Amino acid sequence: MAIKAGDRMPSGTLKTMTKDGPKDVKTDDLFKGKKVVLFSVPGAFTPTCDAKHLPGFVQLADQIHAKGVDSIACMAVNDVFVMNAWGKASGVADKIVMLADGNGDYAKALGLELDAKGYGMGTRGQRFAIIVKDGVAEQVNVEAAGQFKVSAAEHVLSQL
Repeated sequence: MAIKAGDRMPSGTLKTMTKDGPKDVKTDDLFKGKKVVLFSVPGAFTPTCDAKHLPGFVQLADQIHAKGVDSIACMAVNDVFVMNAWGKASGVADKIVMLADGNGDYAKALGLELDAKGYGMGTRGQRFAIIVKDGVAEQVNVEAAGQFKVSAAEHVLSQL
C-alpha cells in the first residue's frame, strides 16, 4: 500500500556520494527532527526528470528553504555514481541531496515502485514529492502516469 499523508516514513538506507566515496544515508537520520522535501524521479538523465523536475528544485531551492525546509532530496532508482554525475551535470551544488535507491528498495517500502520494464528500465520509482516533518509524511504528491504537475517544485512550494 502506498504511503499517505499522516503516515510515518519507512526506515531504509539510500546512498549519496561524498568526497570520500559512496556513503549510506539512513532515512531515519535524514528525516529525524527536520522538515525535508523528498522528490523522486523515474530516472536520472531521462527527459522530464532532466529538463524539468530536477531543474525546478534547483531553481526554487532558496525559496523552499526559506519556508523552513531543512533539506531537499532527490531520489531515483539509479546507482550512486549516476546520481552523483547527474547532480554535477545539473549544477545542484549543495542545494539538493542526490540519493540513490539502487535496487528500488525504498521506492518499494513507500509503495511507490513503477514497472518500467516496457521501456527497458526495469523497476523504478514513481514520480512523486513528499513533504516530511520529523519522519511523518505531511503531503504526498504522486503523479498520474505520464503527468508532471503535483510533484513539481512550484506545486511543492505552494504547499509549504
